Amino acid sequence: MSEDRQLIQEILRGSQAAMEVLTRKYYKDIFAFVYRKTGDRDLAYDLTQEIFIKVMKKIRSYSNNGSFKSWVFTIAVNHCRDYWRSAEHNRSLKQSELPEYLTNEKTNVSYIFAQKETRERVKAAVGELPEYQRDAIILKYFHQMKISEIARVTEANESTVKSRLKQGLSKLAAILGRGEEYGQQKK
Repeated sequence: MSEDRQLIQEILRGSQAAMEVLTRKYYKDIFAFVYRKTGDRDLAYDLTQEIFIKVMKKIRSYSNNGSFKSWVFTIAVNHCRDYWRSAEHNRSLKQSELPEYLTNEKTNVSYIFAQKETRERVKAAVGELPEYQRDAIILKYFHQMKISEIARVTEANESTVKSRLKQGLSKLAAILGRGEEYGQQKK
């Protein structure tokens, strides 16, 4: 029996310690996924907390089909979708805010700024993708999930996931290329 399944059995018997262990095991990955989707650390923290509350409430419904990690990510993807549907106006406000490092003089070292600027450009470009492509890109390239796992998590078939990845990467290349052209025109 896998470690996750043993922990789930203990949780079902009422073990708080097993619940904490299972949460700690997946917390960083889920938080990273949500943060990459939202770009807002505080919002990601809140959503991650809500996701783990849902996980513990729904743990009895886990059917041992597929990995527990995929099941948790499915809950995370769906929770984020629900959040964006209920607060779409907040999303546009969050994207228009200036990143903290632009106003912080402590990060004024040019090479650190360049690295952060590149990360921010990539993050912003990923944020411009449609949600279904963004989910596929984040799960594949930031969480190293296989196509089959992404298909399960996003409730799509594998060929659809491959298509979303290909189209998403093409759009990212175009968006990032557009940014470089803009930077060159300014000089």
